[in-house]
Amino acid sequence: MDRAPARRPAALEWLVQFARSFVAAPVVRFLALLALCAAYLQGGIVKLFDFNGAIAEAHHFGLPFAAVCAGATIVTELGASALILTGFYRWLGALWLAGFTLAATFIANRFWEISPPERFMVANSFFEHIGLIGGFVLVAWLDLRELN
Repeated sequence: MDRAPARRPAALEWLVQFARSFVAAPVVRFLALLALCAAYLQGGIVKLFDFNGAIAEAHHFGLPFAAVCAGATIVTELGASALILTGFYRWLGALWLAGFTLAATFIANRFWEISPPERFMVANSFFEHIGLIGGFVLVAWLDLRELN
């Protein structure tokens, strides 16, 4: 037996409409994207101005061709963030950062190799980065839906 969907109470309907208008505001969308990219912008800028530090970080994680990896990381963090924030191939920038974050998470946050109590913080970071990946995939999905 098909039933009509239940109507929302008036107060809840007001809240839904308020949330919809707030979240749909272009400035809110931009600020949300900026927040999602903030760590990558900060990391890319710091690495750009301290390239030797970026190379040292790549060495620390055992990456081959540390200078090349450091340069690629800077291009990725700044370039993909720029795509997301400008809306120019936003989906591509989002998938680029999702893939980068997935690789970086498995390189830098191998919590299963660490003894407690340090394991807790690294595991937390690992799963926070998985959340970022989900956010980037969602950004790509939404952007690709708008292209249709």
